[in-house]
Amino acid sequence: MFSVHHGTLSVADLDRSIAFYSHFGFEPVTRWAADDGSLQIVHLALGGIILELFCYAANHGKANGRYEVGNDLEQVGVKHLALRVSSLQTAKTLLADLDLPTGTEISHGRTGIDYFFVQDPDGLWLEIVEDRRSWRDE
Repeated sequence: MFSVHHGTLSVADLDRSIAFYSHFGFEPVTRWAADDGSLQIVHLALGGIILELFCYAANHGKANGRYEVGNDLEQVGVKHLALRVSSLQTAKTLLADLDLPTGTEISHGRTGIDYFFVQDPDGLWLEIVEDRRSWRDE
């Protein structure tokens, strides 16, 4: 009955964020702008999921937030987006080849998956996971 549709991020520089997330396979599919220039919204699609970017003109040039790895997991609220890869080492190599930060060290999580985090242009953490558990829907 239910399926994932989208997650939303507020960003300071829309073009910079579109370029960053395009390295992970997200492609722009919808773009909207307020007549007064106060807000732009872009939908980026990857594998049937949409990443919705809100870019308020008032946020342009503001400093990034200071987030702990995983976006302050002990605080209540939405924390991060995670992308699955077949090989974390290959993902780290790809990021290095693209001159992007390669993120944290690879860790083994309490839930049985290996992962690392990389920060987006606004300082938000993106988790990259290698999840080989068989119970997942493919």
